Amino acid sequence: MTRVSLSPYVDLLRLPGVLRLVLVALVARVPHAASGVVVTLHVVLTLGKGYGQAGVVVAAVTIGSAIGAPWRGKRVDALGLRRALVPSVVVESAVWVVAPFLGYEALVVAAFVAGLFLVPVFSVVRQSLGVLVPPVQQRTGFALDSVGTELTFMLAPVVGVLVATQVSTTVALVAVGVSTVAAGVLLIWFDPPTRTSQVHARSSATLPAAPDVEGVVSLAKPVPAAAVAAATGVRVVTPALLVVLAAAVAVSFVLNATDVSIVAALEGWGREASVGWVIALWAGGSVVGGLVYGAGRRAVHPLVLVLVLALLTLPAAAAGTPLLLAIAVVLAGVPCAPALSSITAALVRLAPEERRGEVMGWQGSAMTLGAAVGAPLCGWFIDRHGPGAGFLTASVIGVVLAGGGLVVLRLARDRSLRSASSAEPVRDAVEAHVAVDAR
Repeated sequence: MTRVSLSPYVDLLRLPGVLRLVLVALVARVPHAASGVVVTLHVVLTLGKGYGQAGVVVAAVTIGSAIGAPWRGKRVDALGLRRALVPSVVVESAVWVVAPFLGYEALVVAAFVAGLFLVPVFSVVRQSLGVLVPPVQQRTGFALDSVGTELTFMLAPVVGVLVATQVSTTVALVAVGVSTVAAGVLLIWFDPPTRTSQVHARSSATLPAAPDVEGVVSLAKPVPAAAVAAATGVRVVTPALLVVLAAAVAVSFVLNATDVSIVAALEGWGREASVGWVIALWAGGSVVGGLVYGAGRRAVHPLVLVLVLALLTLPAAAAGTPLLLAIAVVLAGVPCAPALSSITAALVRLAPEERRGEVMGWQGSAMTLGAAVGAPLCGWFIDRHGPGAGFLTASVIGVVLAGGGLVVLRLARDRSLRSASSAEPVRDAVEAHVAVDAR
């Protein structure tokens, strides 16, 4: 049996600022991790609606987030993290405190506003890891970030379900609002760096002043990635970037559809109180997969990992008891963190640093787009054909999206190889002509 070495993670956490960033992210993501299941239970149990209508509310949050994420990323790039976060903290916390007292239609509108101003915890943490962690360690760094996300999703839904079922969904939604304020204040206090220049500035503040020599200073200043990109004519939006964003859409579709299907299956068996620990098991499988992937030496293309995720979700459709469902979701969880970390690492490699906040926002938009489609679509199938249809829909559409993307990549690669081979005789003729002229 191959042992998984944790030394890459030990080396990673020794880097300045990384351990504190990981701990802050673990806490700040709690309200986001709990909100989905709490909203679903509120709509179904308190408002007496179906899972399709609950999916519409979740979709309203994700559509608002899809619209707002690139804009918030630009604000972080332009204004800095602290000034960009204040409106999000104020608006989102107010919405979630008021949400429990609204009717269904008003709740849909409020959910959209909350998504529009969603505190960008996930994108900010990934953006900061991109500048705190050297490129050779970024795959491990983003894998650890995904593992931390899964740990949050193991804890937060359990607490959210416990409060919603044992106390009330009203109290649970108010708790989401209060914890959103706490998460935003925590991020504002920590103010993690989102630019390499900020890291250099904070490091130089703790060191003796350098000699005032113009040549030395000019050599020490890093060249902005955006300036390099502009000078070399590199585009931010490239086919490679679009493929990775498509992978983000697919993985989000599968994960959100699975989330709704788990809640529906357990509610159908009269086991609503078990939702939290089953989702925790799902996240536990993801933690194991993320640790193994981050400690390994080989990167895997995001679309391949999304395809594996979709295929491993299929057994949950046939689970006839809570125990079988628990086993199936552990299996389905294993590729989750590797897929998410692979997507983030690829985007960081492809995005210039000066536009990275915006690109991280695009990632958020892509994932919220997948969630916006996945939750209501699977909710519609669940209402008509039962919870197993939700898992089946998640698996089939995930396979189609990821498999189709891989086919497109293969065709594009074959086309580029044919173009290169057809250009070879022309290149040889030109080189021969130049050589003759030179002689």
